[in-house]
Amino acid sequence: MNRLLKAALFCAAIFTAQFSFAQSAQFPLVKGFGGIYEVPEATERPDGSLEYFILIDMSTAADENAEVSRWVDNVARLMNLHALAGVSKDRLHVKVVVHGGAISTVMSNEVYQKRYNVDNPNIAVYKALEAAGAEILVCGQSLRARDLQKADLYDSVNVALSALTMVTTYAPKGYTVLKF
Repeated sequence: MNRLLKAALFCAAIFTAQFSFAQSAQFPLVKGFGGIYEVPEATERPDGSLEYFILIDMSTAADENAEVSRWVDNVARLMNLHALAGVSKDRLHVKVVVHGGAISTVMSNEVYQKRYNVDNPNIAVYKALEAAGAEILVCGQSLRARDLQKADLYDSVNVALSALTMVTTYAPKGYTVLKF
């Protein structure tokens, strides 16, 4: 029996040691969303002395209406990764223009509930992104094509003429355009 107990304890120690090296996700800028991990051996990292201008062209929603869109959460990851690397909030300029299939992610909770019978899980992420300095806009053309109005959106989202003109306006101003 003593041998069996020792073997069990040895296995438990190996199992525990394996997971003791796992890191917990960090949320340095966007609190509670976009969890990331430090990678000390990384040789390429964002430069904390640079200004970053990023335009996210978001047209993809979640696969399930009750889930946070991984693309919305990925904006939080992007911002958290820059913060982890030493880029201060005032050097990180992020605009997100939502259009196409992602329009549902910016609907007010009331409108979302009527359409999908669940609360909009993305609003909390968008609010956290805004608190971290991101500006969230929706394509006005996508709104009209879906017979939606500004009143159908969560309260602090802004409306752009179009996603297309956001890209053509901000790319020449030096914004890096990322398609989500």
